[in-house]
Amino acid sequence: MSRVAAAADATPARARGLARVRTGALTTHLLSLLVLLLWMAVSYVLPDYLMPSPWVVARQVARQLTTPAFLVHAGLSVWHITASIAVAMVMGMALALLSHFVPATRLAINGRLNPFLSSFSTVGWIFLSIIWFGVNEVTVIFVVAATLLPFSLSNLRAGLQELDRETIEMSRSFSRSRLKVVAMVLAPLMVPYIFATLRICLGVAWKVVLTAELFGGTSGLGYLIARARADFDTVAIFAMIVIIVMFVYLSDKFLIEPIQLRLRRNYAIS
Repeated sequence: MSRVAAAADATPARARGLARVRTGALTTHLLSLLVLLLWMAVSYVLPDYLMPSPWVVARQVARQLTTPAFLVHAGLSVWHITASIAVAMVMGMALALLSHFVPATRLAINGRLNPFLSSFSTVGWIFLSIIWFGVNEVTVIFVVAATLLPFSLSNLRAGLQELDRETIEMSRSFSRSRLKVVAMVLAPLMVPYIFATLRICLGVAWKVVLTAELFGGTSGLGYLIARARADFDTVAIFAMIVIIVMFVYLSDKFLIEPIQLRLRRNYAIS
């Protein structure tokens, strides 16, 4: 009887949860439609070179996505972002683990290095990297990675501080090797924090890479935006912005989220 009662109680709760999901989806679609209608209304008032209509931008998006030269530049921007995120994540995890396991380094990393990186301007990194490396891909990757590093370090360090201390102490009692503890215990427990950091870095990287390619690159979407700005091609700029937003959403929805769910099931992380 108790199981039947529990199931009966769970059914209304599940129905309420589904209703909230549907309400949230409906609200999201209505807000998206409202933004689109507002964009359309403004485009009728302002000239095309200031605010092109959604239909003109949509045609430009389709045209760019079928142009080989544009796809090459888009692929190079994706490469810049992928390499930069990988460098920032690896360095951020290494620094976070170092400050976690070696208390003598905490003040230098958390109290000096991280505040310096957080406060240093992206434009400053661009100018310095142009002097150091010239105008090339290395400059773009360096600038984006240097900008992402404090985000990576701060989030991964916070994740290490929030881990279950009893689980870590128990793992240390079974093995004195810190490498095994990191690989077998810390890494699975850090999966939610790693993917949260990855999502933050992905969004920030697209904002930074356009500026880096604009000033210090010879390829990528930032380079194309610079050319469109010089030609006063507002439609092309809007179209590239739409493509970037679509790419970030689709990569998060169909790449990062499925991998995270797969790892969560494998490691039974709630």
